Order: sequence, then structure tokens, then C-alpha cells
Amino acid sequence: MNLALSRPRMTREAFFDWAQAQDARYEFDGFQPIAMTGGSINHSRITAALHRALYARLKGSGCEPLGPDAGVATAGDAVRYPDALVTCTKAPGADYLVPGVVVVFEVLSPTSGRTDRIDKLREYRAVPSIRRYVILEHGSIGLTVFARADGQEDWTAVALTAEDTLHIPEIGIEIPVAEFYEDTDLTGTGGQNTDDSAATA
Repeated sequence: MNLALSRPRMTREAFFDWAQAQDARYEFDGFQPIAMTGGSINHSRITAALHRALYARLKGSGCEPLGPDAGVATAGDAVRYPDALVTCTKAPGADYLVPGVVVVFEVLSPTSGRTDRIDKLREYRAVPSIRRYVILEHGSIGLTVFARADGQEDWTAVALTAEDTLHIPEIGIEIPVAEFYEDTDLTGTGGQNTDDSAATA
């Protein structure tokens, strides 16, 4: 969902100042702003279901789900805005960056695959506090989950389908994969219809 802009290299602080004056949304790759393009209706529905699932399970836990306007400082000076994230560290509401991010989620779009699977995977891996990175497909029911043990650098990857459950032991919750796709119309996308998946989940 990102389109590079031809702009001179700037600092992270300059990016925040610049971004506040823009009407559109941007990420920062450490060198220049990256325009965040609009997503499909499915992308919006899956993101909304993701947030509902996280809020319902984390309420009163001391951990907080945020996004998609909450920034994560990644490799170098880069700043990413995942579709959802979870932190268990409190921070002032006026801050631009979320501290202590434990889990990040990205919902794919037709144009974001390379960025989410390669660029952001590399950047999120560079953040020691991030223990789990979950990529949600937008045209079919499925997740790719990257996780690592505390203090470890390397990720392990697992693919989940409609019949599976996403386990997130770092924050003590579990979410059936099908729940992320409730009310999502996958007809014509090559994916499984959510009515059928709900019946088998």
C-alpha cells in the first residue's frame, strides 16, 4: 500500500513535523516519506475485526491494542504504522511513537505484499521488543505468523488457515483465524467464502 515519493532525505523528527501538515497518511522509510494508499473494503473489514478481537480480549489486561495511526520506530530512522499493534508499556498520549511494542499486525492489500513480507519483516525484526508479527491475507482466509523467543533474533514462520487458532502467548490471548474474516465477502477474490468458513471453524 505504499508509494515512494521523490523527496530529499529527512530526519525522523522532521518527518513528524512535516506529516502533521499533510492531508494524506505517510510512513517514513528512514530517508523519505512513503504515501499510504487506500485499501479495499475487505482490508477495512478485516482490520476492524482484528481490532474488535484484540480489544475484547485485552480489556483490563494492562496491554493495549493500537493502530493504524500509532507509529512504530523500526530500523534506522524508519517509522511504520501497522494496521494494529499491542504494547504493554504506557506512554503519554501526545507521543508519536509507541514504546515496548510486542505484537504487530499487517493486513495485506493487492499492492503491499512485497513491503509487508520483506521490507517490514526486516524492519520489525530489528525491534527487540517485537516478539510476533502477523500478516493477514485480504483475498483469502489465512495468516502468516512470524515469532521468536524472548532474547532471540531469528523468526520462525507458521501458516494458519480458517480452521486454526492464532495463539499469542506473549500477551496471553488466542483468536480463531475465522474471527478475523467475519462479514468479509471473499467472492471473486479466489478466497473461501466466510459463511462457509464460519461453519467449519
